[in-house]
Amino acid sequence: MSSRRSRSRQSSSGRITDQQIDDLMSKLQSLLHEARLGSHDRASAAKVLQDTCSYIRSLHREVDDLSERLSELLDAAGVSSDQAAIIRSLFM
Repeated sequence: MSSRRSRSRQSSSGRITDQQIDDLMSKLQSLLHEARLGSHDRASAAKVLQDTCSYIRSLHREVDDLSERLSELLDAAGVSSDQAAIIRSLFM
């Protein structure tokens, strides 16, 4: 049985194919480049995944920083804890 035929059977059984992985990696790479305004060179899958992890970590740091800043602003404005909880829930 050919490799191609084997892959198509794997696809129908719910397993992801090599082509699907390639497509997903390309989409992920393009999203990273749009977010970072980087070059449009093809990168290895490992590099794309490393960049993705780094980008996600930076987003987590940004969320933490913004959350801390929101807490500071709410405290400075004298907002009660009940009101602060309502305001925070609007951002979730």
